[in-house]
Parts: sequence; structure tokens; C-alpha cells
Amino acid sequence: MTEYRSRILQLAFGPMIGHLVNTALRLGVLDRIGEGGRSAEELAAEGKTDLQSTTRLLRALTGIGLLTETVPGVFATTETGACLRTDHPESMAYVARLLTEPSMLRSWEHLGESVRTGEPSFPKVFGTDYFSFLKDNPELSENFNIAMSQGTRNTAELLPVACDFGRFGTVADIGGGDGTLLAGVLRANPALRGILYDSAEGLSQAAAKLEEAGLAGRCDLVTGDFFASAPAGADAYLLKSVLHDWSDDRAATILRHVRSVLPPEGRVIVVEAVLPDMADGREGGMNYLSDLNMLVNLGGRERTRDDFAELFSRADLSLVSVVPVGPEVPYFVIEAVAA
Repeated sequence: MTEYRSRILQLAFGPMIGHLVNTALRLGVLDRIGEGGRSAEELAAEGKTDLQSTTRLLRALTGIGLLTETVPGVFATTETGACLRTDHPESMAYVARLLTEPSMLRSWEHLGESVRTGEPSFPKVFGTDYFSFLKDNPELSENFNIAMSQGTRNTAELLPVACDFGRFGTVADIGGGDGTLLAGVLRANPALRGILYDSAEGLSQAAAKLEEAGLAGRCDLVTGDFFASAPAGADAYLLKSVLHDWSDDRAATILRHVRSVLPPEGRVIVVEAVLPDMADGREGGMNYLSDLNMLVNLGGRERTRDDFAELFSRADLSLVSVVPVGPEVPYFVIEAVAA
């Protein structure tokens, strides 16, 4: 029974762990420790924080596996903790900060109301929807964009292997943000051209990203609203982690706009998680936590294969295949054609 009690306590402490991680990131603790070890005294002096409280914070980070205390009072990052440094090649610092931001966690306090009503709680807490809130908070908006890039990095490497983009002449990435995903597709397919379509805020870092990748000449940046239109001129329309942000009605609206410009032989390629028909505990339940996060913060949802088939049918599209992106990422390539 001790094992079960311990697991229950771990779960109950979950929200506190989120605040612990967010605080460590805001204080820059992992970045200042870097690749070597640093003492609590050094970190407290540099961060202008109380020494005893800093030591307690560092020991808590050690307790959850992000740091190790090499000698009394001296701390180094573990392999997991190193991924929360912003300079690490596999950094997830901005993703972790996004998911642990108080503005996102506050909506979870009203999960019960969202379960009762089926509506997001974020607008009730903050008086506006999540993306409007980001637009009014530039620092959070920048963090969101970088987090989306970090969360897409592995998918950008694996997607061109899982999906044959050589079939197409031009691919339009709808809601593609800074272009991390599209850049991966274009690099793997030298003859392919791209269209990157997003809001002005979403595209704010795209030009620099594509220029750095040497792809600016092969990709057009188009500012727009996918609830109002989709850009013409592509034979493949790519949507990664877009539809799950929205309710079925709003997601169907996005797809209808894509369908209106889809050529007869074109393809719609959705990259998202696909829930199994029956719930399981794989991936620590992250897809189900993401599903509820979509509910409370955005009003969106994760979907099963049948859910996607139904959603496509509402936009005069037909699902043709669902294949995993790869073992290292929790996404699937979901292809649809004109019905």
C-alpha cells in the first residue's frame, strides 16, 4: 500500500511542482548553473535572492530529478535538468515555462466548471480568450512562439520521413508560426516551395528563422486569419497542432477555408496526437492532460481517428490515412482529400 500512497502524494503535489519549475525558469537557475556545478551562495548572490530560501529551492529541484547536489551546497544539472537550459540543443525551457505559467494554470482551478459546461474557463478568469490575451502580453506571446518552435523541432526532422512531400510542388503551412516545421520539410525536399500562413504575431520571428535556414527565397510569408480564409496556390496544406486548439465548429471552419482553395488532387495533412479508441496510460497520460488543457484554456480538444474523420466530413474532406510520425514524437500524420 505504501507504493500507492506515494504515487497519490506525487500526483497531489503536481501543481506545486509546476510552480517550482516555473520559478526556477523565471529566476534563470538552470541557465546560471550551466554545464558545471554552482554553489547556492553563488546563485543567491547573482540572483539577489535569500540564501536559505535559494538552497531550499535547489534541493527541491534535486528532489524532482532536475539537479544533483554534488557536495553539500553545490548543485549541477542532471541530463533532464540540462534540457531546461535555454542554450541546450534539445532545450524545452520555453515549453515548460508556457505550461507552468500562472496564466495557464489559473484556468485549471475552474476545471470542474468547464467539465459541467463544456466551455473554456480562461475567458471567465481573464475576460478575454487565450490568444487575445497573448496579443496583449508581448513577453508571453514571444514565449509562446519560442515554445511552439521548441515543441516542433523533433517533428520537423521526422515528418519528411513519415510523409512524402516530394509529391507536391508547393506546401502551405497553415498557422505555421516561425516556420520551424516548414523549414524541415523544405530542407528535405529541395524542389519544394512553401507558403507560411499565420497572424502577424505568429509570423513575427519567421523571416529571421527562414533567412537563417537559407530558405527565404523558397517560401512566401502570408499574413492572414485562418477563420477568414486560406491562401491559394498550394497542392498540400499542412496543419500541425492547430485543430486541437479549437472546438469542432471552429476547426471545421478552418478546414472549410482550406477545402475552398484545395486543388482536385491536393492533400490536407494534419499533424496532431490521435487518441486511442479506449483510454490507456501510455506517455504518462499526457495526451489526456493536453485534452483537458485545451478544454480549460482554449475550448479545443484532442481527437480519435473517428473524430478526425467526422471533422473532415464537415468540411467536404475524406480521411485517407493515419500514420505515426515516429517513435520519438507523440504525433500522427493524418491525410485527407476532397470528398
